[in-house]
Amino acid sequence: MTAVPPVVMRNDVGLGSSRDAEMARGVDRVPGDAVLDVRGVQKIYGRKVHALRGVDLMIKRGEIFGLLGPNGAGKSTLVKILMTIIRPTRCQGQMLGKPIGHKGTLRKVGYLPEHHRFPEYLSGGQVLDYFAALSDVPRKERKQRAGELLELVGMTCWKDMKVRQYSKGMRQRIGVAQALMMDPDLVVLDEPTDGVDPVGRRDIRNILVELRARGKAVLVNSHLLSELEVVSDRVAVMVQGRVTMQGTLDDLTEYGQRYEIEVEMPGQERDGAPAMLGAKVSSVLQAGLRERLLPAITDAGGAASGGGVGGGAIGVVLGSGEAPALGYSLAVTGATRPIAMSISGNVICLKTRSIEAVQPVIDALRTGGLMIRNVRDTRPSLEDLFIRAVTDEVTGKVLSPGAGDAPTRNSGKGDQR
Repeated sequence: MTAVPPVVMRNDVGLGSSRDAEMARGVDRVPGDAVLDVRGVQKIYGRKVHALRGVDLMIKRGEIFGLLGPNGAGKSTLVKILMTIIRPTRCQGQMLGKPIGHKGTLRKVGYLPEHHRFPEYLSGGQVLDYFAALSDVPRKERKQRAGELLELVGMTCWKDMKVRQYSKGMRQRIGVAQALMMDPDLVVLDEPTDGVDPVGRRDIRNILVELRARGKAVLVNSHLLSELEVVSDRVAVMVQGRVTMQGTLDDLTEYGQRYEIEVEMPGQERDGAPAMLGAKVSSVLQAGLRERLLPAITDAGGAASGGGVGGGAIGVVLGSGEAPALGYSLAVTGATRPIAMSISGNVICLKTRSIEAVQPVIDALRTGGLMIRNVRDTRPSLEDLFIRAVTDEVTGKVLSPGAGDAPTRNSGKGDQR
């Protein structure tokens, strides 16, 4: 494979170069800490198709980074640029301290393409030896690493079987082992668990965690959001050629983080209708919290905020199947402003990350004779975040796939504008 020469973009072209602008996009650059750091990556096919529209991305040493996005968002194009398979229109940055496109750097990068095809006449063990040899791994080290990695991915018993006889999951396991044969500092995996059974997905997940513990950087592109949510330290969401969100899950889901308190009536009173229970909860809180219970927080347009996952109207269903009858805000000692609170049947939702703020509510509920069934620390899932990223805020419709104008969001920590 012929490496693409480095393509350097001027600092004054494309995205802003100030540190403040980078942090606003969720890219906190730490000198010497970045294994991969690219800015303003663009790829234009012909004159009309803008596959990438100024992508900023940074991956730190010792972290698992999840790359998300719908089909056609530009994820594979970005990965192929990093691996020098295609040439960028514009790109500035470095990989492992060298400019993007530096041929020698690729020997320190493990790569598993999405649609890989190994020579079917080779055995699994021969595949590992072959690709390690291409990276100039000495023969003695190849033999030792092959044995260790075959054991790691659970393929020792099938190492002498021809690739043509492998199932899809077995090919994926060999593919992951192949990407690790040169003991890389950066591992790039494109859909590594595609076609792998639940046991295999767990094994690959454990491998990623072990790589992180060894100080390796791992870039994972996958549509299995539940898998990424378990292991990723940070994620980026690509939509129509742009990174629209980038950061930790805590930062990106701060807009919807909340505590939910589920209560029950004592004894024979449990058979009451949800609306009656909601009224009882409201009455108990009004009596127990008194002056701390304030009218619902409203935004500039007068709409109540903070009741639902997205921080929108109070009327979001929260768990009982009934729309909340009332919305409040709660004054908290030491806080600069009240927190939003809503009631939906037997569920009280407080839009806060502070467990201290929840205690007065629990005390008031117990004093009022209600029983606490559950207290949940809840945040939007990675799937919720993904759907939010690909939905137009104005129309509420899912954006069309492929290159185009990505949405601009006016809220959410870590958004890239």
